[in-house]
Amino acid sequence: MVTKRSSVDPMAAPGGPKVAVRATEKRGYGVPMEQHDRPGRPPADRGGTNGTALAERRPRPRWRQRLATTLDLIRANPTGRVALKIFIAIAGALVVTIGIALIPLPGPGWLLVIAGLGIWAVEFHWARRLLAFTRRHVHNWTQWVKGRSLGVRFVLGSVGLVFVGTVVWLSLKYSFGIDVVAEALHYLATH
Repeated sequence: MVTKRSSVDPMAAPGGPKVAVRATEKRGYGVPMEQHDRPGRPPADRGGTNGTALAERRPRPRWRQRLATTLDLIRANPTGRVALKIFIAIAGALVVTIGIALIPLPGPGWLLVIAGLGIWAVEFHWARRLLAFTRRHVHNWTQWVKGRSLGVRFVLGSVGLVFVGTVVWLSLKYSFGIDVVAEALHYLATH
């Protein structure tokens, strides 16, 4: 499907040339203008509502620009689009599965689950929404904790440490048969 160019040339935009668009058009593929903006986000050139302008965004790091260009090139080809979706689905599932397996064990289980969601968010809208939901609630929790007094933060931190310590102790005891508390008490009694 070849799309018609609008009267505004995307190559002359102040944001610089769209390398992926040029490369795909050179290969004979049509690239719809809507594809340039990420789904779920407003286009970069749109202002705010009611006459308020959005603050200018910082330029993306070079590696992120290269990654976005590479992904655009892959998505421009129908076979590449399907292959990318399959690869992202498998890679995300693998990371999420490992993360879920590590949740009861000592290790970064939840961190890996969130990283797997981040991998899925590259291609899947539902994962992007779920990741935004998670980020929003973690951010709200962090802001709530920052607004509390030092004593409340100390209590919350202590409860968190006790919980993590209990999970690690129970994981070691029932997974590997090592009772760290009994070993520590035995060591203190004999020395």
